[in-house]
Amino acid sequence: MIYGGDGLARLPAAEASTEKGRGKAVFVPFVLDGETIDAHLTEQKPGFTRATVDRIVESSPQRVQPRCPYFTRCGGCHYQHASYEHQLHIKQEILRETVRRTAKLDVDCPIRVHASPPWNYRNRSRLQVRSQPEFVFGYFEPGSQDVLPVEECPISSPLINRAIAAVWQLGRAGRVPDGVWKIEFFANANDSKLLLELVCSDVARRSPIRAFAEELRETAPEITGVLALQQKIAGKPATEKLISIGEPFLTYETQNGLYRVSASSFFQTNRHLTDELVSIVTEGRSGDSALDLYAGVGLFSTALARDFRHIVSVELSQTSTGDLAYNLPSNAEALQASTEQYLARWENSERVGKGRVLSHNSYKPDLAVVDPPRTGLGETVARLLASLGAPQIVYVSCDPATLARDLKVLLAAEYRVVQAHLVDMFPQTYHLESVFVLER
Repeated sequence: MIYGGDGLARLPAAEASTEKGRGKAVFVPFVLDGETIDAHLTEQKPGFTRATVDRIVESSPQRVQPRCPYFTRCGGCHYQHASYEHQLHIKQEILRETVRRTAKLDVDCPIRVHASPPWNYRNRSRLQVRSQPEFVFGYFEPGSQDVLPVEECPISSPLINRAIAAVWQLGRAGRVPDGVWKIEFFANANDSKLLLELVCSDVARRSPIRAFAEELRETAPEITGVLALQQKIAGKPATEKLISIGEPFLTYETQNGLYRVSASSFFQTNRHLTDELVSIVTEGRSGDSALDLYAGVGLFSTALARDFRHIVSVELSQTSTGDLAYNLPSNAEALQASTEQYLARWENSERVGKGRVLSHNSYKPDLAVVDPPRTGLGETVARLLASLGAPQIVYVSCDPATLARDLKVLLAAEYRVVQAHLVDMFPQTYHLESVFVLER
């Protein structure tokens, strides 16, 4: 099994160009390790080929009946045909192999696995809308822009599923206006309130969108706020606000306190493992100062502020930075900047002899926490982070390939891995969250 959800097989060496005596790699979705299958090739590339399963000849003992009727036709899930215990095993092996292959690191410490309830765990789900030629509401099909009609999503929270049903009810009645492209649902911690974000095309008009939002709130009274944004060019961010009804944010409760989270702000998706993740990142760590990079709305910063004298939290998004400033306690400060901009400023101030300062009132950190997007840190930011010289770095990753690439830079700077965690924030999918603790 490889990252991305596929199984890896190989053509016989005699039937393909070989590399070190091996046949060409074949990527096959919806299989399990050790299975024998009949398949046909669907795509040929110079270095690999893709195939589709025709028949499972010998199945894995870990194969189970998928719960969702849309599985294999919807692009959201990849592992519903595997027992949940085996999903965790697959992810653990992929994480270990990716770090070994790319970072040349055999993780000496055990990779601690933190499991999730495998269903109804998502607190945020985004579905696509098509009004013509008929109403369709669902997810993209695998590798396609075609929308598969989905009336229930078993990995989304029960409240989100009730809201999906409400949209279908209005859609079948012809009451979803033209120009609505996407609807994103965000549920609070106890699944009692919903915040909706509508992404609309340039043909959308305020009055019909407002009427739809109000009717949707009447159908699903748990919806406490609706924000509609206009996306004038497909593929570009939606920025122009069409309407805002009700509360523009949710209050999300965790063991560490309450967080204000606006519609467009990032927050962890698994409603069951949020506290577990915060504990892994922050528990047992203390000191004079800590730096939280890619801080979002301050999920880690607020917990760290209990055991560090001063926290500097860096976030690029304007919306998230507003929530961050609201959520932080008095011994923490929110800075709006990219991580690269911030670390480059620090390196420049060090180079010209102004002292190892993080901000106007904070010194070189005892701890740096980084939680980058799937693209990871990148070589420049990883190198800048290493030059910062924090004695401990906690790297929260949602992509093992970019994690391994960045670890290679940090290991070369004499950091070593002292803890490794697999936090299964995304059951039924190939996505995996990990936390690596490094020291030097």
